[in-house]
Amino acid sequence: MFDILDGKPAPAQLQIRDTLFGDIPLLQFLPASPDALILEPWASFARAKKLMDAGDTQEAIQVFHQISEMSNLESRHYLQAWQFLRDLGVNPSKEDGMMLLGVVVEVGMPKGPDLVAAYSDHRARYYNFSGAGVIWERPNDLIDAAIDDLLGIGKTIVEMVGVWKENRHAPPPAGDARVNLLTSGGLRFGQGPLDVLGKDSLGGPVLASAFKLMQELIKLTKK
Repeated sequence: MFDILDGKPAPAQLQIRDTLFGDIPLLQFLPASPDALILEPWASFARAKKLMDAGDTQEAIQVFHQISEMSNLESRHYLQAWQFLRDLGVNPSKEDGMMLLGVVVEVGMPKGPDLVAAYSDHRARYYNFSGAGVIWERPNDLIDAAIDDLLGIGKTIVEMVGVWKENRHAPPPAGDARVNLLTSGGLRFGQGPLDVLGKDSLGGPVLASAFKLMQELIKLTKK
């Protein structure tokens, strides 16, 4: 996770990173295939876009609310629904806005970030700076405990970190680490030099848990 090489992030690696936060613009978020748009939640996302294009914002808001209340969606689908609602000026209640749906930990490398992502649906991702990585779609509960550990630590610090109101930052520079907390109320994060954040009472446990999850994900590729 902490290998050092020279260079800059590759465009493909940055595109992969953008898929982790649940904040992709609606036009880019919708699948290109018409067949995919028949299925939920894509059908509802597409319907909301048509309503927005027609200027019917209130109906679009209702559709996004319906998506946020659907059962058994991916955590990132719920994050996207709330992102679109907030874009339309609709925010969750204070309590609902602290619902943690994912944690993304980034460690800045000269060629781009190393990334570990864990979600409340027990999906997980690990990508190193090259873009290579492991995608876990939860075919079983083998790493549920490691994911729950990272999310549990994240939940303890959600109330201590305010929502970031501006655009999400580019990857952290080499030597820095960033902890991103993905909530229905928006992105919350903390960042600092890796050695400093690793010793922090809040950041240290998150980094340690993310490193453990990364190891678990890598083990899966060897089985």
